[in-house]
Amino acid sequence: MRWGWLALAAALLLYPWLVAGSASAAFLQDMGALALLAAVGASAWNILGGYAGQVSVGHAMFFGAGAYLPLLVYQHWQLPPLLGVPAGVAASLLIALLIGFPTFRLRGHYFSMATIAVAELIRIVVGDWDLAGAAIGIMGPATPRGWWDLIFRSAVPYYYIFLTVLALLLLVTWQMQRSRLGYYLRAIRSDERAARSLGVPVRRYKLYALMLSATFTSLAGSLYALKTGFVDPDSGLGILVSVQLIITAAGAAILIPLQTATNTWFGGSGSGLTYIIYGAIIVLIARFEPGGLLELWHHRVAPRLNKRREGRRAA
Repeated sequence: MRWGWLALAAALLLYPWLVAGSASAAFLQDMGALALLAAVGASAWNILGGYAGQVSVGHAMFFGAGAYLPLLVYQHWQLPPLLGVPAGVAASLLIALLIGFPTFRLRGHYFSMATIAVAELIRIVVGDWDLAGAAIGIMGPATPRGWWDLIFRSAVPYYYIFLTVLALLLLVTWQMQRSRLGYYLRAIRSDERAARSLGVPVRRYKLYALMLSATFTSLAGSLYALKTGFVDPDSGLGILVSVQLIITAAGAAILIPLQTATNTWFGGSGSGLTYIIYGAIIVLIARFEPGGLLELWHHRVAPRLNKRREGRRAA
């Protein structure tokens, strides 16, 4: 397994150069960057939805806060969008605190519906707010004024920025798993009542998970805005953003290339086809492997590889 993880890390580091000689190098590099960005968003959602078992369908509000603030500081004060990234994180943490206390009184589908309602309310408010560009949206710098604007012609710099953030997020998640927070969240996911009866401060630790998840979801939104240079209520705060974060948690390495390919091959109609295929994938995953691709690897592929390895040793 150790060699497998090292091989995966090497492949991720070398990917832009491995595809550089192909006829579709720019397309493949951009697809790789988008897959890493989706992995950041999905891994951030997984802190709350996976570890704590709290299925939020309103994470677009954190993604949108992270996407809007960098472009707002440029639009109104001509500051580098990079300075708006911590402002987006701060706004996301404030939103998490404001909605966390009341909504964590709810459980199951009621919590999910509450997050949808809050996210849609924020989308409607922003869509009518002239300061944020209303329904039209806002744009970042058209041309780079310096490196701090993070505007690149190639997708390769974005690829490595996204890879760095993903590595940081995975490191934080790994540390969280080994900490009291990780143990408490797993207990809450398994049985919230039992965890509370054993003295676990359930609401407080669910709030911690929400704040940590909101922080990295906001970073994903900021990275999206810095790469595209544009955001509007649908692309930053729409419910499909939340749905995509949930779906991509099942496997960004498959779903994002699928989305990019269908959009490229079929043009504007590709987005609709993508969500039809997404729906079929959700049904299959929910039926056969609810834990996603990683759980599929651990429960089905890895045991077979271990058996083959043991058989070779015995021979």
